[in-house]
Amino acid sequence: MVEDDFTSALNVMPGIEQPVSVNPYLKTRPRQQKRQLSIDEYVNGILAGDRVVLSRAITLVESVNPEHFDMAQTIIEKCLPHSGNSVRVGITGVPGVGKSTFIESFGKFLTARGKRLAVLAIDPSSERSKGSILGDKTRMEELSTDENAFIRPSPSGLTLGGVARKTRETSILCEAAGFDVIIIETVGVGQSETVVKSMVDFFLLLMISGAGDELQGIKRGIMEMADAIVITKADGDNLTRAELAATQYRSALKLFPKNENGWTAPVDVCSALERKNIDTVWNFIEDFVQQTKSNGWFSSNRNEQSIRIFYEWIESSLRTRFFAAADVKATVERLLPLVRNGLLSPYQAATEVLNCY
Repeated sequence: MVEDDFTSALNVMPGIEQPVSVNPYLKTRPRQQKRQLSIDEYVNGILAGDRVVLSRAITLVESVNPEHFDMAQTIIEKCLPHSGNSVRVGITGVPGVGKSTFIESFGKFLTARGKRLAVLAIDPSSERSKGSILGDKTRMEELSTDENAFIRPSPSGLTLGGVARKTRETSILCEAAGFDVIIIETVGVGQSETVVKSMVDFFLLLMISGAGDELQGIKRGIMEMADAIVITKADGDNLTRAELAATQYRSALKLFPKNENGWTAPVDVCSALERKNIDTVWNFIEDFVQQTKSNGWFSSNRNEQSIRIFYEWIESSLRTRFFAAADVKATVERLLPLVRNGLLSPYQAATEVLNCY
């Protein structure tokens, strides 16, 4: 081959000259750090309904940094006297039931009536990467731009107890900020429903028809917790199937014992896309609140929830302090290889760890 042959792919061709940066200060200007607000600035901002301050306070609550913990607790204590004036609604349902679509339609209905709405969406965390998508705002495009609505997706973490504590504390901040309705969306049917039920006033179960035998969806545990059951996607060709499923659920609920609050869970159908029967769901909630407040169950339920928080917080704090102790850490590190290799029973190892604390 001739040395001056520039048709060879082995020769390096001159590249394209890079354009001048649109922003010449992009690389030279240092990134400004947000100023840390004081406790009074946080509290005053929350009480004034400042969403930016509210969001920063929630981030403080969710932080695992020990330095943020004491500050977050002080903020919560100062906001606590201004909370408790909202209706807390838990919403659950199997994946694909249309929780986000329903919440958006339901939320727009509430804001149109002058209600201020906060949506706390619990997003499942990956066991592998420990991360969460936190994409609920993208599924609620209209509601996320509504000035009377506030949407806050939060990672579930690896323990449901963490969800309970953070979500309860976030609810207090949202109530202090003046929101009338707090919606807590769960990650789906499972153990998280019990946790969410323990922090709300009204628990709504969304079900879907046409996915097989509807009676397979009747699980005694979850249905006993429900204060209302709504069959979603009751539109088009699915309307008849949805109404049939509602009839089956009504029949099933008659076999359950009466709730201690005196409330009989209603069953109905709705279409979030057509925004049909959305007002019926709100009527259910209003009737429930009126009845349970008149018979005293509403306030007693919240009091019992506070007692549950008391015990859960003790358990959580003991667990954290236990594994943070130096003696415990050293003993665990010494015994884990023995347990892993089958040289020591896990029960015997655990007893030894407990004895060293």
